[in-house]
Amino acid sequence: MTSGFRSRRGVITATLAAEEVQLVRGLIGELVELVRSETPISAPPPEDTLAALVGHLGSTEPPEDEVLARLFPSAYADDEEAAGDFRRFTEYGLRDGKVKSAETVLESLGDPEYSDQVTVSLNAEEAQCWLRTLTDLRLALGTRLGVEEDDEDRWASLPEEDRRRQVYGVYVWLGWLQESLVSALW
Repeated sequence: MTSGFRSRRGVITATLAAEEVQLVRGLIGELVELVRSETPISAPPPEDTLAALVGHLGSTEPPEDEVLARLFPSAYADDEEAAGDFRRFTEYGLRDGKVKSAETVLESLGDPEYSDQVTVSLNAEEAQCWLRTLTDLRLALGTRLGVEEDDEDRWASLPEEDRRRQVYGVYVWLGWLQESLVSALW
């Protein structure tokens, strides 16, 4: 099992067990698939010259999937029209950014095929991609599980064989990994 991220001479490193690498790769694959699955693109209205210049436009409607709604929340809770306009001009780019960060994490993970562990070495930009992707993974898992603040007792009371308890353990592990990366960056 990993000992978390550490900073050594300006390089951030972590050694992950092969199983951890496979787990992270699988979760990222699912996240990327989800983010790309519902990428609404609409043609700009002919009278909207700004939209014509921007190019890729998203829908004005929030995502139906609860995880996507959490990953791409409305910018204006009290103004539906402004929130729709903001979403239309930004969501495509936000989705693309999440996918690019996830791809950077995948590239930096390496391949555990020939070893029982992988050492990850990150520069500052890669570390930021890891932080963004770990946040997205935790939001996705937490939303699917229905994790709420101060509900650790609920998860601890589930039987060992309950799949939700195992997934919650992954959620907690990702949080610990993220915390170790934040500490290494400071």
